[in-house]
Amino acid sequence: MAKKFDIEAERTRLAGMRIYENKYSEFDLICGIDEAGRGPLAGPVVAAACILPKDCEILFLNDSKKLSEKRREMLYDEIVRKAVSYGIGIVSEKVIDEINILQATYEAMRQAISQLSVKPQILLNDAVRIPDVDIRQVPIVKGDAKSVSIAAASILAKVTRDRLMMKYDELYPDYGFAQHKGYGTAVHINAIKEKGPCEIHRRSFIGHFISNG
Repeated sequence: MAKKFDIEAERTRLAGMRIYENKYSEFDLICGIDEAGRGPLAGPVVAAACILPKDCEILFLNDSKKLSEKRREMLYDEIVRKAVSYGIGIVSEKVIDEINILQATYEAMRQAISQLSVKPQILLNDAVRIPDVDIRQVPIVKGDAKSVSIAAASILAKVTRDRLMMKYDELYPDYGFAQHKGYGTAVHINAIKEKGPCEIHRRSFIGHFISNG
């Protein structure tokens, strides 16, 4: 009985995350957009675009930051399996340094949209409005906690980026990328101070934290 109650409670929670999907129910192809990796000192920024079927149910779908790594990995596989279409955009730290993180984020989002096999009728974006996109957009503040489509995109982006950072950890084992994924933890900052930056550090970021960066 407890198990049934938990499932129903979860379905009720998910129903609350379909407010925007229901608001734009006249559209069959609603696409969520989100990114991962705007804040780290190293590595790329990754964006995802995800179109879910209208009646798709994915239990435990939520803002990726509220989920454990194991849960994100499981949900990633389910989202990929159930999505009408999804796309991933990746913009490197070199480009971030050249054009700044906001423009790089927009570029990653445009890449993700271009990877979709069908053109969305509307985009539900996590907080931003993407320039140079000819599709109706709805920016939603904290959208990854308010829309199932954006939550799905947030998980795809986060898992993709985390996997990339795990690979970078093998190439640059002195920095702890597998643990902090490039974010500015004390361990990471100390490693930069001791060893200097590696190839994937964002030169435009580390100066804010390291006096001689």
